[in-house]
Amino acid sequence: MNDQIGSKNSHPVQYIDKYENKESIDQFFKRLRYKLSIALLIAFTFPYGALTIFFNYQFNNVLNETGKLHLVSLSESQRNTVDLFLQERVINLFSLFHNPDFKPTLDNSEMKYLLMNLKQANNTFVDLGFLNVKGIQFGYAGPYSSLQDKDYSNESWFKALMEGKKEYHITDIYLGFRNNPHFTIAVKQVINQQPFVIRSTLDPDQFYRFLQTINRAQGVESVLINAQGIYQVVGPNIGKPFQKSMYTPDIAEPSDVKEVKNNGDSILIAHSWLEEANWVLLVRQPLGIAYAKMHTTRRIITFVLVIVLIVFAGVIFITTNRLISYAQDASEKKDEMRLQLVHATKLASIGEMSAGIAHEINNPLAIILATSGVIRDFFNPEFKLEWTADDIRAELDVLNSAVLRAKGITSKLLEFGRKNEPRLIYSDINHILNDVINGLIEREFKVVDINFVRKYDLDIPKILIDPDQISQVFLNLVNNAGDAIEGPGTITITTKFEDETVKIIITDTGKGMSIDQLKQIFNPFYTTKEVGKGTGLGLGISLNIIESMGGTIDVQSMEGEGSSFMVSLPIRIPENANRA
Repeated sequence: MNDQIGSKNSHPVQYIDKYENKESIDQFFKRLRYKLSIALLIAFTFPYGALTIFFNYQFNNVLNETGKLHLVSLSESQRNTVDLFLQERVINLFSLFHNPDFKPTLDNSEMKYLLMNLKQANNTFVDLGFLNVKGIQFGYAGPYSSLQDKDYSNESWFKALMEGKKEYHITDIYLGFRNNPHFTIAVKQVINQQPFVIRSTLDPDQFYRFLQTINRAQGVESVLINAQGIYQVVGPNIGKPFQKSMYTPDIAEPSDVKEVKNNGDSILIAHSWLEEANWVLLVRQPLGIAYAKMHTTRRIITFVLVIVLIVFAGVIFITTNRLISYAQDASEKKDEMRLQLVHATKLASIGEMSAGIAHEINNPLAIILATSGVIRDFFNPEFKLEWTADDIRAELDVLNSAVLRAKGITSKLLEFGRKNEPRLIYSDINHILNDVINGLIEREFKVVDINFVRKYDLDIPKILIDPDQISQVFLNLVNNAGDAIEGPGTITITTKFEDETVKIIITDTGKGMSIDQLKQIFNPFYTTKEVGKGTGLGLGISLNIIESMGGTIDVQSMEGEGSSFMVSLPIRIPENANRA
């Protein structure tokens, strides 16, 4: 019994007390809380972020197209207005031929009267000229009196009007005889089988003001250019007449919109080709203004998405924190329950060993009784024994040795039955096995002719375990092996070190187990022993203890051939071990 259950000082160990163990468990749950929170956050944010990016991309495309379509729509609307304006000016000139006061020969006063009527219709008209088939302007009213009797026969617009099928012509901007930027609208009419032409100059500045009146969108500026990209009607902050435009659209595209760089700034330019003149209307708008609503909407959506993400992250954090707290509480309660079961099996083991314990205590008591009788006989005058002080001292030494032996037995029995706090210690597994087997168990098994065979690997490294709990596992396995042997038999205990794992194999020559029994031996309250000889908790608790240290228990058994239990323990408990 003296060596049955090893004391804390039976071999050199490195202690990790319960506070360090508790701290390591707290660290484990802290890391678990962190990892679980990160995993849940990633699991949520990845699809959420992917969908957000996708919808944001689609939304931006839609808003971009919306901004472009809006500008194209604006350019087409303004184009229609400009076409209508030019049509009205052409009609104003045609109407002069049908004026009751019109006649092929007009003097200056009559021309002035007609010009006055034109200006009342629209103030963009500057002057008025009346030309014959030869291109001679024989009638004129306006600020440039020198144009009276001017020959326009070589002017491109006069040739185009006379040779073309259209009854009117609108020129590009040009300097002409007056050496001042202007453009001309000319119409022809056959009178008395002779073609006559009425032409009028339109003021570009007045035309630009007209563009400004129809353009009321924020940040939008409109200009007119010809097919070669030369400005016809333009504001002073953009350019001047006759200058080249920064952008000239393809005439094959009636209307479209492009994003163009201008001095490092991006602007959106929509175009629409006019029908009444060979001009194109350009509608310009800075990109920041064109997409202002889009940016505002995107900022609102981004703000909402961030708020939703923060809310979900908060929910995940709170939920994870509560779950881990519940798990930690459950782990502590389960651990406490397991310790109580381990303590119960210890007490059950003490009960099973009661006969051997009584025998072990009776031996020193018998020695004490016999020795005290010898000393008493020394002092009995009837026996007339001769004795000396050395004789008395020798008997007292025997008495003292027997008392110390009994005391050691009871001390170790109390220590084994005591409910100890769990602690992790770097321990030598061979020493622990010897502590369990030596003494009472080995002597008790010898009485029924059961022998132990030790096959220890002496180079096994120390491993991080709870020695009290692992001793209980080995005690359960050895007792089960002894109960399985009927008559003489052998229990072989083997230790070895393989693949960073210490393996303990306990093999018996007992009756073995059937396949059905093997499937149930780790179930609580299942036992192959007779009623009253076992609780059925030993193997279940043993498995729980081994798994809590990151290990495993494997069983091989065959009926009539005996059983073999292999306990595998890692050198150090892994972080993902079952801590409950």
